[in-house]
Amino acid sequence: DVSIIDELPPGRKPIQTSCLPLSGKNKLIERILAATKKGSKAYWVCPLIEESENLDLNAVMETYEDLKGYFSETKIGCLHGKLSAKDKQREIQKFKDSETSVLVSTTVVEVGVDIPDADIMVIENAERFGLAQLHQIRGRVGRSDKKSFCILLYGKKLGQNGVKRLYTLKNSNDGFYIAEQDLKMRGSGDLI
Repeated sequence: DVSIIDELPPGRKPIQTSCLPLSGKNKLIERILAATKKGSKAYWVCPLIEESENLDLNAVMETYEDLKGYFSETKIGCLHGKLSAKDKQREIQKFKDSETSVLVSTTVVEVGVDIPDADIMVIENAERFGLAQLHQIRGRVGRSDKKSFCILLYGKKLGQNGVKRLYTLKNSNDGFYIAEQDLKMRGSGDLI
């Protein structure tokens, strides 16, 4: 038997997704700051933990330090895989309890984190993620009846495939459609 769940749970609204170049980051920060003052909670997901000389990506720690300049240190948290299990749980709980309103994180939030009143997801260097992972990360918001937003921040080197991936996600909340497009773009792989 095959069961297909092709609709959102009752009361949930589709997530409004937009694409924004990294050059618009400062304006985005100002908008998120204003939103958090009205009770919004935002995830800010980055692909790396520490700065790498080989990759031109924004590291979690660098982004965390940068955002602390806008948000008071008590209102921003940081979560990544190098933290102990106890420290990870503490950061998640502070975000859940509204002690912090912005959680800067690696993809460790991709699965198993359920904070229904989180309503903003920023994915930095979104062009570096696959479609399935982007869809999964975006799913951390939109878990209640609040209107939720996902902003896909992309870098300067956005190739044709990157554009296709980001705009596929921007234009659809349907996981089945997104999986089909991912298969078309990446192929099925080699069978050995």
